[in-house]
Amino acid sequence: MGWFWADSTPSAAPPSQSASSSSSASACPVKHMPASHPPVAGSAATPPRGCPMHTATVDAMSGNTIPHPTANSTPSTPAPPSGCPVPHDQRGTKPSDDGASTLSKLNPLNYMFRDLSQKRAPNQSVALPTSREESTIPRGDGDGNWEYPSPQQMYNALLRKGYTDTDATAVESMVAVHNFLNEGAWAEIIDWERRFGRGLSRGWQISRRGEENAEQTTQQLERKEGSEAEPRLIRFQGRPGEMTPKAAFVQLMGRIYPSKFATEPPFDRHDWYVARKDSNGEEKQVRYVIDYYTGPPEPTGEPVFYLDVRPAMTPSGAAERLVRWGGDVWWRASGGVAREASKNE
Repeated sequence: MGWFWADSTPSAAPPSQSASSSSSASACPVKHMPASHPPVAGSAATPPRGCPMHTATVDAMSGNTIPHPTANSTPSTPAPPSGCPVPHDQRGTKPSDDGASTLSKLNPLNYMFRDLSQKRAPNQSVALPTSREESTIPRGDGDGNWEYPSPQQMYNALLRKGYTDTDATAVESMVAVHNFLNEGAWAEIIDWERRFGRGLSRGWQISRRGEENAEQTTQQLERKEGSEAEPRLIRFQGRPGEMTPKAAFVQLMGRIYPSKFATEPPFDRHDWYVARKDSNGEEKQVRYVIDYYTGPPEPTGEPVFYLDVRPAMTPSGAAERLVRWGGDVWWRASGGVAREASKNE
């Protein structure tokens, strides 16, 4: 549920890989696929329509249906079978904006269009606020905090994605839930950063006394060593059609042991890229994975959501997850709760 918006272009673009100066001007830059290479299979999974983020970003925001070739269709300018697909004679020419791809029009920070209209949509039944709420999440470029979309922007985005049956009177509530979930996800990331921002050793000091004592231990270390540098959200990406390995494993366990593990699949998945400063002042990028689940509603009818926020399965992220999980298991298995109770007697 990460519909943040970035209206301005980042001040500094990440360094791109430089091309080799020794390459020939006439050489084809495309690495052709060998004939023996097996075909690449695409995902056939179709996510549910319950959430507006349940469509791949580029396809959802394009607003156009991609035509599929038919037996009678022929390319306008067929190329020779063995010819290079790169038009070498057109190098150096500036492409027209009319032919720009959908991906090139998206903001790379959030894979959304750089600007959405605040104008009232045709046939819109009620007026929606155009004010935008500022989040508590710092931007990666240091230019303040990320802003949430206004209800009018959200409604226009839903219409553009094809959700023409959206009830305009419910959009404000949708925006409130969206903002609430993102703030909750950021709070979980802050907890991870406070624990492991200065390395695995410090993370173990906090984790070895179990989850119930983690906050107390963290506060003690922060009073002694000082607080961590505030993490910042560099960019994020919605990936609703790609189930995480952990979520897929939980679904498998639900089929084997339904009484214990049965649960609905996550209705959304996001990857958030966070800037972390270590104890040496060096900054690195940490990827977090977020699975969004729904739970049984409250007796009052209010919806319930669960977030599973953790570092991605990179070598460092896997180590952090192991230390946190292992510390909690060690604390309970070694009688840490009993030892703590005996000290307080």
